[in-house]
Amino acid sequence: MDPTKRVKLGRTDVYVPQLGIGTNPLGGLHDDIPHDEAMAVIEKCWEVGIRYFDVAPVYGYGKSEKVVGEVLRSKKREDYILTTKVGRLLLKDGPPDREDKMVLWDGVQLYKGTPDVKPYFDFSYDGVMRSIEASQERMGIERFDALHVHDPDLYPDEALEGAFRALDKLRSEGIIGAVGAGSNQWQVLAYLAKRADFDCFLLAGRYTLLDQSAFAEFLPLCVERGIVIINGGVFNSGILAHPDPGSIRSVSSVASAIPSWKDNVTYNYVPAEPEMIQKAARIKAVCDRHNTPLRAAAIQFSLHHPAIPTVVVGPRTVEHVVDNMEMFRYEIPADLWAELKHEGLLPQEVPTPG
Repeated sequence: MDPTKRVKLGRTDVYVPQLGIGTNPLGGLHDDIPHDEAMAVIEKCWEVGIRYFDVAPVYGYGKSEKVVGEVLRSKKREDYILTTKVGRLLLKDGPPDREDKMVLWDGVQLYKGTPDVKPYFDFSYDGVMRSIEASQERMGIERFDALHVHDPDLYPDEALEGAFRALDKLRSEGIIGAVGAGSNQWQVLAYLAKRADFDCFLLAGRYTLLDQSAFAEFLPLCVERGIVIINGGVFNSGILAHPDPGSIRSVSSVASAIPSWKDNVTYNYVPAEPEMIQKAARIKAVCDRHNTPLRAAAIQFSLHHPAIPTVVVGPRTVEHVVDNMEMFRYEIPADLWAELKHEGLLPQEVPTPG
């Protein structure tokens, strides 16, 4: 597979590379990352040919947008694809009932080293317009190729009435090329798909080697409606990068400084249950028998589905960037997919080569 090959984003005139970069880790996911190291990751992406960058205000409370903007401002705007998200405002103070506390496990804050602001859900028309202006200011870049309604799980109707209406207007005016939504849950995206004219969805972690929960209902719905999936979370936040607890820190972004995390394999951002680790280890054993890195199978698997033309991964280091490119290009034997199905590790119905 060619990570730099551009594919059409559904019915739009936007063409995205098959491999994109999600910048959640560069916002200090689980552990603060020095500014120069985050800059080096984006510079390395550019050096190896990556031209698709996905950011969001909530990633480090503006940190990822700032670092990506600092690098991309020196590049020709027509040379890269840039997307960000709406649905949260970063404020010094806001409505307590709308604060997203970003705590996922045992009281641990999701992002480290954040500025003195907090994220507050706001899916109103005006809130979305404010969010876009703030993103433009943080990045120093005026134009986004697509905008996603971010995590509308608790407020789907507000997202339709406010956020979608704002983005639909920008699309009709030619200011953005595509309207999308992003979530870790396929159910809310299915709800949106049935009620509004979305071009794409950024789905994280629900169609991977470990979790195909979006396969039976959601992906066919998207094919039917001409909505394409940008597939994120293909490593399921670490476990498919390496399911061995002894080496997890060298591969994933889990913070060694957090005692409750440091010796854990993670799945969906929290320490994985034993049965999930066991399943990942069984998948890895099949990959080993076919001389294929588990990471290669994880990064390529979903691209065989007709709804999914592109994946985004979240490197934290320059070594991750290089590895992602190598894994994307790795030639995987068809027999590997056949054995995964034979062993009951993949449903027979999911599309794979061979």
